Amino acid sequence: MAVAGRQPDAGGLSIKGFAREWNKAYSDPIRNIDWILIAAIASLAVIGVFTVYSATHLRLIDQGFDPFVYTQRQVIFLIVAAGAMSAMMWLGHEWLRAQAALAYGGIMLGLVLVPVFGAVTGGARLAIDFGPVSLQPAEFAKPVVILLVAAYVADASKDEVDWHHFVMSLIAVILPVMFLLIQPDLGSASVVIAGFTGLMYAANARRRYLLLIAAMTAGSIAVSIAAIPRLAYQLRRFDAWLNQNSFDPDLQKVVLQVRFAKRAVSTGGFDGQGYLQGPLTNGKYIPVQFTDFPFSAIGEQFGMIGGLVVLSLFGVLLWRIWVIARAAGDRFSQLLGTAIFCMMLWQTFQNIGMALGVTPVSGIPLPFISYGGSHLLGSAILMGLVQSIAMRRRL
Repeated sequence: MAVAGRQPDAGGLSIKGFAREWNKAYSDPIRNIDWILIAAIASLAVIGVFTVYSATHLRLIDQGFDPFVYTQRQVIFLIVAAGAMSAMMWLGHEWLRAQAALAYGGIMLGLVLVPVFGAVTGGARLAIDFGPVSLQPAEFAKPVVILLVAAYVADASKDEVDWHHFVMSLIAVILPVMFLLIQPDLGSASVVIAGFTGLMYAANARRRYLLLIAAMTAGSIAVSIAAIPRLAYQLRRFDAWLNQNSFDPDLQKVVLQVRFAKRAVSTGGFDGQGYLQGPLTNGKYIPVQFTDFPFSAIGEQFGMIGGLVVLSLFGVLLWRIWVIARAAGDRFSQLLGTAIFCMMLWQTFQNIGMALGVTPVSGIPLPFISYGGSHLLGSAILMGLVQSIAMRRRL
């Protein structure tokens, strides 16, 4: 039986008051938690902890550090991420919808400050250091931008997106994407665009609008590479992807990275070399393996069986997001869920594709497995939004 009555106004209530009033309009939110999704996330996180240790412990020992440093940090990051996910579930996506404009302004401020105050890592300014902690605004831009656009489109149209609302939505996406390219962070920019494209498709945007997104994306990347010197290395990544057997000295760093990653996966065979027994992973042949190429460590140590387990867990995660989005009772929830599905699908495909040589190297982390606090927090926020949609579905 559908619930009648006006939806509570987020603007006139405190957080607790809004949550209490909003939950009255739905079935018991706690009973509607998607535990299958929770189990998939937890399983990936556990695999990630063991993967981070396997890819870092020998490097740390060689440098005279505690071999558990990165592993301990990853566990702490996961605890904080679990808290962030719980907060999103408790606050609810509808309350967060009312705060989307404020959050968008904060994210834009962060993205503006990164090129000025951000620490340089690998030739790029991606994060702002706060003493022992560094935050990467790009990871938080992913949920915030999609939340804002989904709210705007849901309020503006009921059946399909007209030209005016499409352009306004596009502007809201272009601004953060522009600053992501300046950093440069082409990988995060592509994830935001993937989510926006999926959202527009779900909102019944006309086909020529979707083609315009593709054309503008390609044009923006080309112009950015030509105008921003730090983006020039992105061309080398595409060149290395197209010429993976090249011995060109200018391409060797990227080519060898991918070559060793592919070799690690292939040498794993059916059941793998065994945990901590992978010669390439433990031989430290793959740079930034624990952040960019964790799938290669999994493939080498656990073989095709381990790779299929990870792929199956991501399949379950994506399946549950899709089911939750389709079952949502309102347009905003459907658009938000679909956008998150597209973002997670693209990010997973892109990262695993890098390890297999299927896609160019982009630095996109593998959700819940790659090392990193900001990416775990960003992914947890996305999953918290999905759980909120499931928890507050209408009767």
